Amino acid sequence: MDAAVQSLIKDHFDSIKATSFKLRNSTAGERKKKLRKLEKWILQNRSEIQNAVYQDLQKPSQETDITEIFVVLSEIRLACKKLKSWSSNRPVQSSLPFFGTIAYVHHEPKGACLIISPWNYPFQLAIAPLVSAIAAGNAVIIKPSEFSENTSRLIHKMCKEVFDKEEVAVVLGDKDESKELLQFPFDHIFFTGSPQVGKLVMEAAAKNLTSVTLELGGKSPTIVDQTANIKDAAKKIAWGKWQNAGQICIAPDYLFAHEEVYEELIDELSLQSDRIYGKKENYGGIISRSHHQRINDLMVDAIEKGANIGFGGKSDKKNLRFTPTLLTGISQNSRVLDEEIFGPILPILKFRKLDEVIDFINKKPKPLALYIFSKNKKNIDLIQRKTSSGMLTINDTVLQFGHPHLPIGGVNNSGIGKSHGHAGFLAFTNEKAVLKQPSSVTITKTIYPPYSRIKKFIIEMLVKYF
Repeated sequence: MDAAVQSLIKDHFDSIKATSFKLRNSTAGERKKKLRKLEKWILQNRSEIQNAVYQDLQKPSQETDITEIFVVLSEIRLACKKLKSWSSNRPVQSSLPFFGTIAYVHHEPKGACLIISPWNYPFQLAIAPLVSAIAAGNAVIIKPSEFSENTSRLIHKMCKEVFDKEEVAVVLGDKDESKELLQFPFDHIFFTGSPQVGKLVMEAAAKNLTSVTLELGGKSPTIVDQTANIKDAAKKIAWGKWQNAGQICIAPDYLFAHEEVYEELIDELSLQSDRIYGKKENYGGIISRSHHQRINDLMVDAIEKGANIGFGGKSDKKNLRFTPTLLTGISQNSRVLDEEIFGPILPILKFRKLDEVIDFINKKPKPLALYIFSKNKKNIDLIQRKTSSGMLTINDTVLQFGHPHLPIGGVNNSGIGKSHGHAGFLAFTNEKAVLKQPSSVTITKTIYPPYSRIKKFIIEMLVKYF
């Protein structure tokens, strides 16, 4: 890496580190003022955001409005509404052994934070965590993805116009810049990306004992049982799977359909995917030629191992397009059942008993999201109790991500920590335990050594009854 770039990154870190100490005393009102300024910039520059995202992903402007801009604005508005209560000291219930003490939780900013964001939702996944970080009172460096370079440049411009450079800085570049940033002792790192890269981020953070929030991915299963409304399920699965051309970490990754509804579901999926995404202007493109090739290789591998194309399967590498594709007759050793697809290919499998599906899911790493379509409460309860996932959505897909009051995140391989709304605020906050002893006369003095007969009796009562 160029020495000048290294020096610039160090200057950014030193600057936000120094600023983070000053921000510890910032008020909820001061933070809200910054968030309102960000909100105003986004609304005034909405078309610029749409254009930048389109240049990167060929994403329709309406989809950008819904999945990029609206999500961020919802985060800002909720934070501004709730920030005073979120940041206030939280009283803690006491008990007899602590009679007379005053205890509460004080919310303090973690300090100097790093946000590393991906390319698939290049605006939202960089700025939504920033909203949480600012709400919590931190100073931040953002490292957006080099693959979505147009949106990354726009984020750089936006942050220069909205924030003081000592409070929010943007570092452009590729993995070398990310690697350099990870050498510094940040107080918190928020990373969104693949489990493979997440492990590297966590390894680097461990060297400085830096806390992390890892928003990762994995294979999100979708189940349609024999009681489901098939037309409704197909429409929601098609929308959730093929928005952003399938490049979404919480998209249905593989689909289990009960044998009684298997054929009907395939027909409805074909119909609904064509209705929703049949026109080019409603459907996005693939981020890069290498990613396009990877998706195509997954499809070819599945076909070579016996799979059939239920519909779609058209690949246009020149224009970075790939049609919504359903694969049937999947072999168990196909790559599409092992690797996160992160593209518009959906494998469908048939099942007879729900326990078969539960066993299949539980043999794989814990998914970020799990979806079930059913009217059977027993089946829904079985999935909720017998599987583990970061999120569970019943009779819909991906909708949970936009819910501002839900804690969003994975578990183990699919992520560590939660984000969005209050959970996002807490991710960038140190919940400091505070205990105040207002009197020199305290109950605890009655158990100080030396241990007399009466003190032994008091301790015995404490152990048995309190």
